[in-house]
Amino acid sequence: TELEHYIQQLEVSSTALRESHEKLHHTVYHDVLTGLPNRNYFVDEINNLLEARVQTGEDFAIIFLDLNRFKTINDSLGYSVGDEMIRTVAQRLGSSGVEGCSVGRFGGDEFAVIMKGIRSPGDAIALTNWINSQVAQPYDLLGRHVFTSASVGIAISDDRYSDAEELLRDADIAMYNAKEANKPFVIFDQIMHSRAVSLLELETDLRLAVERHEFELFYQPIVSLGDTSLLGFEALIRWNHPSRGLVTPGEFIDTAESTGLMIPMTLQVLRTACEQLTRWKRSRLAPRSLVMSVNLSASHLSQPDVVDQLNGIIEETGIDPSCLKLEITESAVMGNAEAVIEVLKKIQRLGVQLSIDDFGTGYSNLSYLHRFPIDTLKVDRSFVSTMEEGTENGEIVRSVIALAKALRLSVIAEGIESIHQFHQLRILGCEF
Repeated sequence: TELEHYIQQLEVSSTALRESHEKLHHTVYHDVLTGLPNRNYFVDEINNLLEARVQTGEDFAIIFLDLNRFKTINDSLGYSVGDEMIRTVAQRLGSSGVEGCSVGRFGGDEFAVIMKGIRSPGDAIALTNWINSQVAQPYDLLGRHVFTSASVGIAISDDRYSDAEELLRDADIAMYNAKEANKPFVIFDQIMHSRAVSLLELETDLRLAVERHEFELFYQPIVSLGDTSLLGFEALIRWNHPSRGLVTPGEFIDTAESTGLMIPMTLQVLRTACEQLTRWKRSRLAPRSLVMSVNLSASHLSQPDVVDQLNGIIEETGIDPSCLKLEITESAVMGNAEAVIEVLKKIQRLGVQLSIDDFGTGYSNLSYLHRFPIDTLKVDRSFVSTMEEGTENGEIVRSVIALAKALRLSVIAEGIESIHQFHQLRILGCEF
C-alpha cells in the first residue's frame, strides 16, 4: 500500500512537472496578449527553415509589419483600447487561409509572418497586399471607429542567409524604409543594408566628432545691397572628418537631429561663433556693430533650458547680445507656433536678434507671422538663384520683400551669384 501511494505521488509530481514545463515553454515562445508565437519561436522556426533550404532549395519570406499611428491611439484612447486593437489585428492576420503561413507578434505594435514555399516575390507581395487591406479595415473599440494602416518590410531567403537574425534584421530595415517613404511595403535589397551600415557608421563618427570638437566654422559675409558695406557673418558648420575631410551639413544634419546630437553640436557652434566675433572686435579687426548669425534648430527651441543656455554662452564669451542673431527655419517656428512665440520672446528679452531662415520654402501662416518677435526674413537661395524678370520665383521674391516691409522687417537674400541678381534685388528694395 505504501509503495502504491509512493508511486501515485511520483505520478502526480511527474504530471505537475510536465505541465509546469509545458507552461514555461509556452510562455517563452508565445506572446501573452495575443497567444501568437513570439520572436523566440520565430528565430527557431526560421533557423530550421534555413537548414532545410540547403537540402530542398525551398524559399520562404519574412513579412514584418508595424502599425502606423499606434502610439497616438494608445495615448489618446488608453492602453486597454490599444490592447484590444492588437488582439483584433492578431485575429485578422491569422485568418489568411494561406497554407504554410505562421503569424507572430514581436511586442508593441510589431507583427511578423513566415510564408513558406514561395515561388517568387509576387507570392509575398500578394499576401502583403491582403495584410494591408485587413489592417486598414476600421476597428470598433469601445464604441469608437478607429483606423490605422501598416508599414511592411519583406525579406526573402537566399544563399546569403545562414542565421534567422539576419533575415529578421533585413525585414526590419525594409519596414523602416517603407515607413520613411510612406509606402505600403518595401522588399529588402542589399543597398538598404549598405545604407543602414553607413548610417550606423555616421552616427558613431558623429558622436565622436562632438566629443572631439571636430566641427569647423566658415563665415559667410552678409553685405548691404545699398553700399556693399559689411553687416556681419553667418556661421556655417563643416565637419572636419579625420578620413573624409570636410563634410557639408547636408550629409550629417538629419542624423544629428535624429540622434539628439544636434543640441550639443549647436552649443559648440554658438560658443565658437561668439568667441570669434568677440576676438575680432577686441583686436579691432571688425567694427563694433558687426553681427554674427547662427542657426538654431527646432529641437533646440523645444529645450526647456534653451534661454539659460544662450544666456550662459553670452556671459562666457562676452559678446554684445545685440550682435548675435539666431536664425530659425520657417518650418521650425510654424511647427508649434504658440509655444515658439513664448520662447522667442524670452530670447529677445536677452537682447538677441531673431531671423526666419529659408523663408518661402515652408507653409507660413501669415496670421502668426506678425506675432513672431523677429527682426529679419531671409529669402531662400532657391528663389534667388532662379530669379529672372517676370518668372514665378521672381514674383515670390518681390512678395517676400513687400511682406517684410509691411511688417517692418529687414530682408536678406541668400546666395546672390550674379551682378544681374544683385541689381534686381536692389531695385526690389532688398537690403542685404
